[in-house]
Amino acid sequence: MARFAVSSMAFTAAVLVCMLVVASHVDATITCAEVTTLLTPCISYAIFGGTVPPACCEGIKALNAASNTTQDHRAACSCIMDGLSKIPGINYELVGTLPETCGTTCSYKITPTTDCSK
Repeated sequence: MARFAVSSMAFTAAVLVCMLVVASHVDATITCAEVTTLLTPCISYAIFGGTVPPACCEGIKALNAASNTTQDHRAACSCIMDGLSKIPGINYELVGTLPETCGTTCSYKITPTTDCSK
């Protein structure tokens, strides 16, 4: 009887672990918190210009690597637009140069009127 209880508990634990692993990959959409963390190093450049910090380019490239679906691109775009709208002094022309300056691309152009749903 004790052996059955241990086997049952081990099986239940294994099933629970499998469920948690699967659940963590079901909705792999990038979060706004992740986008913010990746792109925060770009803020000073987006306001003042100058030299793009290496951490900014690393963040842009990491965001591109993490954005695999249309839903990911839209979520990242919406987060970027929301964040930029709250920062006074953002120069959208400088923001628009970041992908090329960092040696990468962006599937959408960030302007004050960007529609992230398209």
